[in-house]
Amino acid sequence: MRVIFIFCLAVLCAGLISSASAKTQKDSYLDIARQGWNYELRTTMIGRDMSIPVHINGRDLAGASICMVGERPNVQSLEVINAFRKLVADIYGKPVPMRFAGPTARLCGEGRVIVLRLYSGAPPNRALSDDLNWMNQTYQFGLPKDRFYAASSPAMAQTFFGHRGQGTHIMVQQTAFPGSDRIDDTFFRSILIEELFQSYTFGMDILQFDRAGPFFSKLQEVPLNLHRLPWGSRAFKRALLSSNPPGLCEFDIMMMHAVARSPADQTTMPVFIDFIDHNFEKLVKMTRATINDETFAAIIDPTCTPVAD
Repeated sequence: MRVIFIFCLAVLCAGLISSASAKTQKDSYLDIARQGWNYELRTTMIGRDMSIPVHINGRDLAGASICMVGERPNVQSLEVINAFRKLVADIYGKPVPMRFAGPTARLCGEGRVIVLRLYSGAPPNRALSDDLNWMNQTYQFGLPKDRFYAASSPAMAQTFFGHRGQGTHIMVQQTAFPGSDRIDDTFFRSILIEELFQSYTFGMDILQFDRAGPFFSKLQEVPLNLHRLPWGSRAFKRALLSSNPPGLCEFDIMMMHAVARSPADQTTMPVFIDFIDHNFEKLVKMTRATINDETFAAIIDPTCTPVAD
């Protein structure tokens, strides 16, 4: 799904286009890894304090807790969140504590916290603004005070960097009636999985112009023009579901293992891709062990193109 993923920075990524070729599977995977992880940050959100350092490595989130606000998760959302927590704990080696704080992020407290706001119906823009303004004050992101923020997608993840650390805010729509509609269930499950994955790995969207695939990653997306379709329409949901896999692919699991184990200071650096290249077979072996664990079945798409032998 194409969603907003902001680091409090605008990202200029050269060549984020995936294509099929006669390359080996390993070469294809390395190309996708470069497209999704080797990007350069050049511009910033207007008004941001440019003196604040930026450090991009999903390993920094190991051990961080999830603080849920807004609506309580429905049965389907909770299944996805818990499966992802177990996946992160298994790969990163640290548990992911979680609690429901209430209506506002102000109840989450300070520390290494990922704020996850769930909602059904219209996006709660006033609550979103309150969350982000509190985080700006708490972590000193250097953003303008009391800014109003509005959701531009039914799912959005934002990681900000401040003088007092980094903070991640995820806001995702969930169905009000889980189990009543197959399209709804698949759609809302898909967008939640994507936001969680991108937040924990810092992988960026990868344009996939060939609708026939193959799809190797949840991050690959067929570009769509959906501005005229309302978010709640079945046409909007069907279009987005056709644009990328509904769950994590084996490639995505491999990238989580790589993020967890690479000695690279930042995963945007070429040395991160070198690590994957030099440890490819070992990463594939670990990936297959993870894929075969039924604990994570709720968030994995078995139809994705598999890891090469």
